[in-house]
Amino acid sequence: MKMIMAVIRPEKFDAVKQALADKGYYGMTVTEVSGRGEQRGVCLQYRGKPIHVDVIEKIEIQMAVCDEEADEVIEIIRKTAYSGKIGDGRIFVLPVEKAITIRTGEVFD
Repeated sequence: MKMIMAVIRPEKFDAVKQALADKGYYGMTVTEVSGRGEQRGVCLQYRGKPIHVDVIEKIEIQMAVCDEEADEVIEIIRKTAYSGKIGDGRIFVLPVEKAITIRTGEVFD
C-alpha cells in the first residue's frame, strides 16, 4: 500500500475531489493547512501598502491506496490541481506497512 499526501491550492480541492470520485476513489482525509514552499510567501497590497504574507493556506489530502492504484491517483491529482503557477503544491508518496479497519479488524498489507 501507499500513502499519498497531496498539498494543493484550496480553490482546486473540489475539482480534485470530483476527478478522484469519477474514477472510483472516494476515501480520503482532508485537512486545512498552512505553510510555505519555495516562493516563501507572497506580497499583497493592503490600502496601498505592500504586506508580506509568510504562509499560504492550502488543503492537504491523504489517501491510502493499493500499490497498483498509486500512479493513477497521483496523475489524477497532478493534472487536476495544476494551474501552472508557483504554489500549485506537492504530492508525497510513502509506503504503508499495514492498515487495519477498526470496526472489523480486517488487515490490509
